[in-house]
Amino acid sequence: MKKDRRREIGRVGEQCAADFLQEKGFHIRSRNWSTRLGELDLVAEDGQTLVFVEVRTTCSRRFGFGFQSIDWRKQQKVRRLALQYLQQNRLEQRPIRFDVISVLLDETFAPVQVDYFPGAF
Repeated sequence: MKKDRRREIGRVGEQCAADFLQEKGFHIRSRNWSTRLGELDLVAEDGQTLVFVEVRTTCSRRFGFGFQSIDWRKQQKVRRLALQYLQQNRLEQRPIRFDVISVLLDETFAPVQVDYFPGAF
């Protein structure tokens, strides 16, 4: 798959995820927050809880759902990035949670299914 197409799929999926969370009353604090270690897709606030959201977007079920691709290594990376985010923003005292949103798009990049997993890891 071409890199531009993958980037567009990811961008559309992250926008769907952000819209989904905002409809549930979350405040989106950061999108695509990055350091040399990597990137956090979304950082949101659910009341006083900071929520680090990993978004996985696919255009087919052929290889399974997006959430199924988040392995132990990816979870560890997101945890390290979250710690860095907390320290950089002096938010170490806030409660945190790690959520996953899996977005399935059709061939026109319209969302077909959004699966939400609060407290996924």
